[in-house]
Amino acid sequence: MTHLNLIGYMNEELKRTPTKFRRYMYDRILWEDKMIGLVGPRGVGKSTMVKQHLLLQPDRPQWLYVSADNSFFFNHTLIELADEWTKENGKHLIIDEVHKYKGWSSELKQIYDTHPDLQVIFTGSSVLDIHQGAADLSRRALIFSMQGLSFREYLKMSKDIDFPVLSLEDILQHKIEMPLDFHPLPYFREYLSKGYYPFSSLPGYEIRLQQVMNQTLEVDIPQYAGMNVATSRKLARLLAILSASAPYKPNMSNLTVELNVSKNDLPNYLTYLEKAGMIGQLRDETHGLRSLGKIEKVFLDNTNLMYALQGTNVNVGSVRETFFYNQMRVNNPVVAAKNTDFRINDYTFEFGGAKKGQKQLEGSLNGIVVRDDIEYGHANIIPLWHFGLNY
Repeated sequence: MTHLNLIGYMNEELKRTPTKFRRYMYDRILWEDKMIGLVGPRGVGKSTMVKQHLLLQPDRPQWLYVSADNSFFFNHTLIELADEWTKENGKHLIIDEVHKYKGWSSELKQIYDTHPDLQVIFTGSSVLDIHQGAADLSRRALIFSMQGLSFREYLKMSKDIDFPVLSLEDILQHKIEMPLDFHPLPYFREYLSKGYYPFSSLPGYEIRLQQVMNQTLEVDIPQYAGMNVATSRKLARLLAILSASAPYKPNMSNLTVELNVSKNDLPNYLTYLEKAGMIGQLRDETHGLRSLGKIEKVFLDNTNLMYALQGTNVNVGSVRETFFYNQMRVNNPVVAAKNTDFRINDYTFEFGGAKKGQKQLEGSLNGIVVRDDIEYGHANIIPLWHFGLNY
């Protein structure tokens, strides 16, 4: 019989799982597929989501939830667990934080191939590259990537204020209905400093966020990339340099000297930080393929990281751009614009405070002025906070 401690562990975890609020990604996942992977940065709610899904199942006795760092795996393998569970008529296996199990990719491949009637759902760090490696898991697993809370989700989760999801076109056409007596700006300021991660409502948010950063830099990335301690310290130094001047216009020569690394290694370090949810790299549009575009600016991934790393020294203009890029990239192809701050499809965006004018948009087709510190917009002037309603 499957280790009784695992059943007990699962039941305890399910008891503590909140059910009132579900993340945006829940309805996008094809939950019926044979193998599903949910990846994303630390702390964005992946574990909670898969446990919420389990709680909704009518055939719960056929489901098993485990965490890959459970002591059960000191003496057992994932393959052994899958073998045992299927013998007990188990049909579904959820493996949380699979990146903490060495050799997870090849064992999941074997489970997929040898147990045709067993569904496997796993979560993992966004640093993992599912598309590389001998196991070639990418042909077997549907992979979904999740980001942190949108401003809309934050309002729903923390304040019980409900807005519908608005498309970019909805936002630009001012299709927003404000609740009576609702004033968004105080909530928006709160969100910018401590609302991106679902644990924002728990005490000690700043300490928890620092732990997320430390674990990402000291464990997740080094473990994946095979780095030693000295190299992982360079990652932390790189993040500190970027945070001091984000959005940072990449100067590879200066960075290689300051970090004492080779020019070949630096792009990899930036990619690791981006995949891990620590930074965002804004690219130009190269032949329609954003992933191949030249890096024009490097942002911290979200505004909460800016406040955590810079404290009261945050630059307001940088906060505005970081928020927009962070929120809009989930559903839209955001690229660098030549004469303005950003471009999405045929629209260009320029940012400023409540009095921001139109001058920099002269000659720009479909130019949008994004203003902070205003509740309502008109014509091509859109309040910054509206872009937090996109997912």
